[in-house]
Amino acid sequence: MAVILESLATLSVLVFVVTSMLAMGLNLTVGQILDPLRDLRLVGKALLANFVLVPLAAYAILLVVSLSEAQSIGLVVLATAAGAPFLPKLVEMAKGEVAFGVGLMVLLMVVTVAYVPVVLPLLLPGVQVNPLDIAGSLVTLMLVPLAVGLFVKARYAEAAASWQPTVSQISSTALVFLVVLMLVLNFDTMVGVVGTGVLLALVLLIAVSFAVGFLLGGPGSGTRSVLGLGTAQRNVSAALVVGAANFDDPDVVVVLVVGATLMGLLIVVAGEMGKRTERTESTRVTEEVAYED
Repeated sequence: MAVILESLATLSVLVFVVTSMLAMGLNLTVGQILDPLRDLRLVGKALLANFVLVPLAAYAILLVVSLSEAQSIGLVVLATAAGAPFLPKLVEMAKGEVAFGVGLMVLLMVVTVAYVPVVLPLLLPGVQVNPLDIAGSLVTLMLVPLAVGLFVKARYAEAAASWQPTVSQISSTALVFLVVLMLVLNFDTMVGVVGTGVLLALVLLIAVSFAVGFLLGGPGSGTRSVLGLGTAQRNVSAALVVGAANFDDPDVVVVLVVGATLMGLLIVVAGEMGKRTERTESTRVTEEVAYED
């Protein structure tokens, strides 16, 4: 039974990653992805936050929070993977600049594909990681489905519009199955996480990542929210691909699953940011009307 569940969990990872990328491509155009990235200064800050400061933050956390080797690997893998497919939805909830959110997501995802295979072996000395295997799995499972979706969207817009909701639903369902299966397969390990430093380390990583992105995303409130959420919401899809394919210890994937669960709190954060933006806009409109009168 355990072997069957493990096979289903692996299949769920593949289905979730592929369908989430495909759904994204079916809903976007190349122009939507590229246009917001003309602000090179902001793009530079985004790259600095996600690929330099967040990994450094993970190392700093490991200096103060005691974790096992496998748990530390999971935290580092999560810290190096950026460009989460869920980012545009968070940005929409936060009333941020959605176009920039989409462009930022794809940029970070593409850089992740090149960055992780090169940097991860350097960050994890003594751990055997095959860079070509990591790059190959990320390109095959993430960039190729995205490219297919973009092609269909460009050439067959009506078909893309009709298929996108179904593909997106499949992705969401696969993610639910994955979380349930991982909880079942690693229940004892998950229970063992309670009372250890894993929860504290992950909460610190998410909080510090959000703060770094938010501070670097100014001066506009729309871009601050995008970069804050985009830096805090790590690319769990990419991290799971790397973790499941390259590490045998289940604690690595468990840390990633727990991290993904905790990142669900960003939905609440995004919602609160959206309410604050609405109140600010309402106040501004009221003041403008009063001034005109």
